[in-house]
Amino acid sequence: MLYLRTAVAAARHQDWSTANDLLGHAGQAADQLGVDANYWQTGFGPANVELHRLSAALDLGDVGQVIEAAPRVNVDHLPAERQVTHLIDFARALSLVAKDDEALDALLEAETKAPTVVRHNTMVREVMRSMYRRAPASAGKKSSALLALAERCGAVR
Repeated sequence: MLYLRTAVAAARHQDWSTANDLLGHAGQAADQLGVDANYWQTGFGPANVELHRLSAALDLGDVGQVIEAAPRVNVDHLPAERQVTHLIDFARALSLVAKDDEALDALLEAETKAPTVVRHNTMVREVMRSMYRRAPASAGKKSSALLALAERCGAVR
């Protein structure tokens, strides 16, 4: 897990080489483990390594890779917070290419799994603000589902 956390930090600092190297080390350890497990509340394993690869790719600007690969990763057996983080990353990527309906669906799904995590996440707030600004108004109002989630997240008042 230290490799994964450090890799994501490196990606957020745009250090592709370090992030990739650390993800490689984490991948080797996950392959040795062979399964996703929650030993000592780590949630470590091959699927979690893949989620961190996608998160790093998103931070490094490879939005296309995230949009293509994210739906194929099976996260049903992972803890709810990892599932939700994955959905938030997927929604962020979709929002970056203005696939706002799909992004909203991902965030609504995430909210059903862990409402508090979604409603208090700064990334979700940023995504919601972007989507809200782009959303067409009909009859002077924004999409009710979009507006409702934006309000629940504190993205709009």
